[in-house]
Amino acid sequence: MGKAGGDSRSLINEQGLRIDGRKIDELRPVKIEVGILRNADGSAYIEFGKNKIMAAVYGPKEVHPKHSALPDKALLRCRYHMSPFSTEERKNPAPSRREIEISKVMREALEPALMLEDYPRTAIDVFVEVLQSDGGSRCAGISAASVALADAGINMRDLVAACAAGKVAGQVVVDVDDIEDKEGQADLPIAIMPSSNQVTLLQLDGQLNDEEFNKAFNFAVQGCKQVYQLQREALIGKYFGRSEVPEGGQ
Repeated sequence: MGKAGGDSRSLINEQGLRIDGRKIDELRPVKIEVGILRNADGSAYIEFGKNKIMAAVYGPKEVHPKHSALPDKALLRCRYHMSPFSTEERKNPAPSRREIEISKVMREALEPALMLEDYPRTAIDVFVEVLQSDGGSRCAGISAASVALADAGINMRDLVAACAAGKVAGQVVVDVDDIEDKEGQADLPIAIMPSSNQVTLLQLDGQLNDEEFNKAFNFAVQGCKQVYQLQREALIGKYFGRSEVPEGGQ
């Protein structure tokens, strides 16, 4: 579905600042906490701007029904869900088409990072619950789910970090919020495994020319790398009692 691209001139002022005071290449504030749910095998909480999102991981565990088990690897199941109170107007609690689509996208973005072959005939369930939504919740949810999977002790090739860029008022910007998403001309969410520079998610809603696409992609990659640093700091802070990432550490 393409962007409507309404009158968004007021979203970036003459000084080049966006409506919330950010520069075009500046992320919203990001906060990540690890291990906040006692009953989950792994969990994480992320605040990405005004997004507030919880992620919980259960497994590896026995698959039910048994016939859906895979003989050579674990079955990864993801559910992205927006709480009824997460948006300005109360949302129907039943899964929407958008939530079903994002659940699928999330699984495909996380799967390359997981060593599922280490857990044959089991299931790993990932639940992402959006408590408050403000644009970019799929990227924030993927980033939180990746940290929760690491917290659960699932063997991983790397963390998955996600961030979006977009086009607002004719300019390419990073990390679009809800207003920019609704009134902008394009949205480009991506997810990467930063240590190998492998892209695990790339979507485009709207239109960008070649130059705009390249700029948006580079903005989003840089955003992912900033998120990755915060993911690692949160995990190291929980397990080693400090937030600094060692020099040259992975």
